[in-house]
Amino acid sequence: MLLSATDSEVLSAAERLADALAETKTHSDSEEFEALLTECNEGIERELGIDYGAVCGDDGCC
Repeated sequence: MLLSATDSEVLSAAERLADALAETKTHSDSEEFEALLTECNEGIERELGIDYGAVCGDDGCC
């Protein structure tokens, strides 16, 4: 379970997710990518209790 993982493991998992999303973005249309991003955000909120969409806004900080 992600919550019991070390900080290093969590960061590694986040980096893999970011890489996969970046790759998907280059091969998907914007509607498909937005749907996948929404699904990822919902999974993060469900598993960790963090509303990532609210934490990381549209200003390009994340």
